[in-house]
Amino acid sequence: MDSNALKAFLTIVDQGSFSEAAEQLHLTQPAISKRLAALENQLGTTLVDRSHRQIRLTESGSRLLPHARMILDEIHNARIALSPGSGLIEGELHIIASHHIGLHHLPKWLRRFKREYPQVTINLQFMESDAAYEQMRKRNADLAFVTLSDSMPPNFRVFAQWPDPMAFVVGTDHPLASLPTPKLADLAKHPALLPDTSTSTYRVVSRLFLEANLPLQPQMPTNYLETLKMMTSVGLGWSVLPLRMVDDSLKVLEGVLAKGTEAGHPVTRVLGGIGLTGRQPSNAAKALLAIVQEEEGNQSKG
Repeated sequence: MDSNALKAFLTIVDQGSFSEAAEQLHLTQPAISKRLAALENQLGTTLVDRSHRQIRLTESGSRLLPHARMILDEIHNARIALSPGSGLIEGELHIIASHHIGLHHLPKWLRRFKREYPQVTINLQFMESDAAYEQMRKRNADLAFVTLSDSMPPNFRVFAQWPDPMAFVVGTDHPLASLPTPKLADLAKHPALLPDTSTSTYRVVSRLFLEANLPLQPQMPTNYLETLKMMTSVGLGWSVLPLRMVDDSLKVLEGVLAKGTEAGHPVTRVLGGIGLTGRQPSNAAKALLAIVQEEEGNQSKG
């Protein structure tokens, strides 16, 4: 099978549109339609149902989908294996980062990476972790740096990881700031400024309150931690934020404890760099991962 035809098929599926797939592959719409038609003629079956406005896979298309991804991954791996033995590090590196990692971790990595590997062109996207997993599944990036999920699908591989300790915080003028040892019961009386319910941070906090049989009053959810920090600092409620974000505008509620945790660190999430199982990282990706592991003080995993 022609790899270009398989790529056209996958891009049509992932974009959900012939026109958007053509734009992504820098082709005309007739050209991408021709590639799909050639693949269907070769296989003797229809892969995409064109009778609806929305792209739908036929039964044959659904069966081909995982094999098409695997074939293109193996072609990618072959190119990596045949790359110069000198370990030349150049070309393009597509990476995704969550907004928090982009603000608080990425700058030091990229500053060093650009100094040591000036021949690499970095293509960087910022997005929420859930969206990053989906983009990686579509092979739209080499690496993603995200909040690791306990429900991460098995086709993802963790290359680097490090803890991100968090703490309950309020603005310095908030009523909770004057309590010497506030407890969860005290927090339950005030609005909570937390990320969306789909995030690991929300799930952990929600579980703490549920286990204590206490109400949680989430207000104005947003996954932008800088926005949560601002709203917390002006007294709109309490929040749970990474310790590295805490400054003079916030007060850590040291007395808030969860069973089996350290004082002031009742919630800890794990950040990390992920790739896809069965898809080898390029030399440039390996070089960046080495820097990440060294900067964050962790060993590689996976």
